[in-house]
Amino acid sequence: MPPSFVDLARITDGRSKRASSWDRSGRNTDCILVGPGETAVLADVRGPGSIRHIYFTMIHPNMLDYRQALLRMFWDGEKQPSVEVPLGDFFCIGGCEVRRFSSYMMAVNRGWELRHANNGLNCYFPMPFAEGARIEIVNQSPRILGGIFGRLWYHIDYEEWHDAPEADLGRFHAQWRRENPTSRVESREKFAANLTGAENYVILDARGRGHVAGLFLQVDNLQGGWYGEGDDMIFIDGEPWPPSIHGTGTEEIFGGGAGPDREYASLYGGFVLVENREGKKYAGRNAMYRWYVHDPIRFQRSVKMTIEHGHANDFANDYASVAYWYQHEPHAPFPWLPDSEQRLPVLPEEFQPARERSRELGKLFTPQWQGIFEEGDVPKNLHRVYGLYVKADEALHAGRFREAAEIYETALLLMRRGG
Repeated sequence: MPPSFVDLARITDGRSKRASSWDRSGRNTDCILVGPGETAVLADVRGPGSIRHIYFTMIHPNMLDYRQALLRMFWDGEKQPSVEVPLGDFFCIGGCEVRRFSSYMMAVNRGWELRHANNGLNCYFPMPFAEGARIEIVNQSPRILGGIFGRLWYHIDYEEWHDAPEADLGRFHAQWRRENPTSRVESREKFAANLTGAENYVILDARGRGHVAGLFLQVDNLQGGWYGEGDDMIFIDGEPWPPSIHGTGTEEIFGGGAGPDREYASLYGGFVLVENREGKKYAGRNAMYRWYVHDPIRFQRSVKMTIEHGHANDFANDYASVAYWYQHEPHAPFPWLPDSEQRLPVLPEEFQPARERSRELGKLFTPQWQGIFEEGDVPKNLHRVYGLYVKADEALHAGRFREAAEIYETALLLMRRGG
């Protein structure tokens, strides 16, 4: 049975605690405001223990918050984070497109009916530490984090332990990578050979002793057609070709049948996002997860986790990923992380006017709407603007960018006229 089920029956001397956004005044503003460029420390724990569950929610967030906010985690006083991942990607939100799903390690659970507007983001990876833990969220956008409401609600459930973790317990790590576009390898042969893996997309290149525990992979299929003939190739402890782990196609990694064209989720793997853009099978955004709960990928000195982008790397697409793993410290330096604009998914030109109007509206509306938290009410005229804001956001998330821009413009005119 999975290790956590065994732990559920074990009686220990640990003490359960929670760091959260509860209102210290005793009122109901149980959330925090994270302004543009600000870093908020969500948990700062001293001594030994383990993070057991992380929960976030935002009401009507800006869709770009999922890539422009960063989640960072530090263990045992380290200076460089062991986790540095865009907020949405950490919780398996692909390309800022929310999909609700449940799995063993992550879940995105519904709130009210609008899929983009209100969701509970949950992580169940255990994260032990010996001397302390610090978890931060960094808002690298030019706006308040959280869209219309401009607030973040969170829980971080953890245990305090009397003694340091056992020596064989690794520290949790998560790393985001992206290659846009991947380099297409040209070949005159119908079925070219890849006998090195040299041009593969690199998911993780870690040094130390540990094991890979999970993978979230995103493919924005710009080229079109079936992209998933790419095999995973995982090189253990610096070994030469052929690697110890060599797959037979992309969908096999995530437990799917041949060529998944519909979304599915299961305990340990799934295709959580399959866009089929404009009715074209496999076109657009695709996102998939795999939890190595029963079959962790173990390494003693290093691991290089890669995947072909198409057969023998014959596709030029936008690949992004999160690798989740445990290892003994120190970990290798993380690769350079692009700035918040460069992290954004590929968006069509017609998205930009809607984005600009949304940004202007947010600057005027969100600071005034904060009165709903501070005084308990807001001017009546703002409720009318709020209704338009919600409709515009709904159109934006549905890909109706011109309609969204028009509604944002109407809301802007109302704000400037005072309703």
